[in-house]
Amino acid sequence: MERPNSSSGIMRTKSDQLAETAAAMRSPTSSEATTGGGDSGGTISRKSSRRNILAASPGRGGGNSKNTHIRKSRSAQMKLELDEVSSGAALSRASSASLGLSFSFTGFTVPPDEIADFKPFSDDDTPDDLEAGMRKQKIQAEPTLPIYLKFTDVTYKLILKGMRSNVEKEILSGITGSVNPGEVLALMGPSGSGKTTLLNLLGGRLSQPAAGGSVTYNDQPYSKSLKSKIGFVTQDDVLFPHLTVRETLAYAAQLRLPKTLTKQQKEKRAMDVIYELGLERCQDTMIGGSFVRGVSGGERKRVCIGNEIIINPSLLFLDEPTSGLDSTTALKIVQMLHDIAEAGKTVITTIHQPSSRLFHKFDKLILLGKGNLLYFGKASEALVYFSSIGCSPLIAMNPAEFLLDLANGNINDVSIPSELEDRVQMENSETETRNGKPSPAAVHEYLVEAYETQVADQEKKKLMVPIPIDEELKLKVCNPKREWGASWWEQYSILFRRGLKERRHDYFSWLRVTQVTATATILGLLWWQSESSNPRGLQDQAGLLFFIAVFWGFFPVFTAIFTFPQERAMLSKERAADMYRLSAYFVARTTSDLPLDLILPVLFIVIVYFMAGLRMHAGSFFLTMLTVFLCIVAAQGLGLAIGATLMDLKRATTLASVTVMTFMLAGGYFVKEVPIFISWIRYISFNYHTYKLLLKVQYEHITPHINGMKIDSGLEEVSALVAMVFGYRLLAYISLRRMKLQTGA
Repeated sequence: MERPNSSSGIMRTKSDQLAETAAAMRSPTSSEATTGGGDSGGTISRKSSRRNILAASPGRGGGNSKNTHIRKSRSAQMKLELDEVSSGAALSRASSASLGLSFSFTGFTVPPDEIADFKPFSDDDTPDDLEAGMRKQKIQAEPTLPIYLKFTDVTYKLILKGMRSNVEKEILSGITGSVNPGEVLALMGPSGSGKTTLLNLLGGRLSQPAAGGSVTYNDQPYSKSLKSKIGFVTQDDVLFPHLTVRETLAYAAQLRLPKTLTKQQKEKRAMDVIYELGLERCQDTMIGGSFVRGVSGGERKRVCIGNEIIINPSLLFLDEPTSGLDSTTALKIVQMLHDIAEAGKTVITTIHQPSSRLFHKFDKLILLGKGNLLYFGKASEALVYFSSIGCSPLIAMNPAEFLLDLANGNINDVSIPSELEDRVQMENSETETRNGKPSPAAVHEYLVEAYETQVADQEKKKLMVPIPIDEELKLKVCNPKREWGASWWEQYSILFRRGLKERRHDYFSWLRVTQVTATATILGLLWWQSESSNPRGLQDQAGLLFFIAVFWGFFPVFTAIFTFPQERAMLSKERAADMYRLSAYFVARTTSDLPLDLILPVLFIVIVYFMAGLRMHAGSFFLTMLTVFLCIVAAQGLGLAIGATLMDLKRATTLASVTVMTFMLAGGYFVKEVPIFISWIRYISFNYHTYKLLLKVQYEHITPHINGMKIDSGLEEVSALVAMVFGYRLLAYISLRRMKLQTGA
């Protein structure tokens, strides 16, 4: 009986001390005169530290911002001490925390203006971007068209082509849900559950014939005009490695923002996004890639998000934006998505395995398992729902881990519903495992049935409620006309400049320059000051000219093959967002290579021409160079056509090597008399026409026949090469257009 009395006595003593502390805070002048023993000394020390904190805080006596962290830590410590007093009764800190005791005292209140100083840390107290090292601006709440996304009984089937018959595989089955402006919807589930498929379907990235159900945007079906109101961040960071952060966002702004804005306004918008996302420290750093050092993973992901929010989208889709990031960076990304949603936008993201802090940032949650809907509703109510059907964690764990375990059918450390236990005992064979627990298939079936019987009908009724916007706003999302951000010529010029900046590093790499100069030097040494005055010297020079025709036919083909297969991901991503017309991209991509492709041949010809002692005449020199240029452009067209048609580097390289070898053999140097049934090959060989033109330029003043080849006017050869330049490129463009239709972009 003595212990409770002593405990209550300690409580009263602590209460008296706390009252003294509060009184001292109200009247610091009177508190300075207070003296006493050990306990009062502790009170005085707290009062003095309290005065120091008040003096150091902003707006209270001229403190500076450097003391902010100290003030918060000390005020948090004061908060803990006051909590200890209120939950005291001679209990230790650990025991009071575990028992959760709390006491309220009458006659003691903290003034409202001082309550803020007792607040402990929270996520909102630290707006500084730790990775960027600078203060980050809040996401601007720009006016945007509110879009209410609803989807009912969404299904998606994939047809797998087999050797004998086709197999139909169901990816999604009866998915229903909705998300409103200002909300973040998370799509969760194990790998292969259909998260990315559902995201692509809602974002209009999948062809509709394989999909079923209803997807509406403000109660209207999907239309191409929605592309300008949708931002889609893919799981892979598809960016040009040699462009800087500022250049990447500036080009996106120039291509995607409306025509009504000037170039300066678009560039200003790009800079605003850089500051909103905390990228100002790395704005002049290259993006980087596998072999190029660049920005960090978190900065790269923010650049991808910036590429999409730069158009102020109404809908923002993100495919696993936190994959590969540490927990702190992932939290910043999700907090940024929360800020974007608060600006009136609708955000939908897939998430693989979030931390508990990330999980509580989401407003709504969809849990998928094997393409079926296991839960849709508020993220904060997910555990309550699963507890109501008998599934609750037996140990403390991350809510996301608990939900993913259920979606996988793993019920270790999870209570088993009695209904499921009864079902296992009745069936007794297939669904029961060795340890007596239900199989994953049985758990999955139970969860699907529980959702369909308890929640599904209620959610479908909620979707029938009309959305709170007028008809005019509804009709804005169903405009069938595409809205381009720039005219065709503007798109071409922007893409041309971007192509030059991106590929200048590849074309002027020391490896390529060394390759060309070394080859030219070796040729010059082998044919050093060769003579054309005698038949033997003429024969030797003809061999040199044929090698030049072969080298500048072979080299551009294998360079151009990689063009479209390497940029396929970027092309699909940008075309799906309607950034530019395919024709503008194709013309810009093929012409931006020309200035870079023609610099190294000039260096090559200058070295070889004068070292080998070819015809010393200005006209012959420039005609030789023009002939080589024409051969390069024609060979480039062949490489573009092969790459665009096959879109597979291994197959394209194999086909190109066979084609180039055939053209070389039919080039007129190795075989003079070609059988009539195969002689047509030489007329589609750019090596043959280039070789004849080089012979004409060098020796038309000497002899009309060289090595059995007749030297004529050259008009036929020039016409054939020009036809190849445009014909091969037309084939490449048609192949790209077909690829676009097949992928549904």
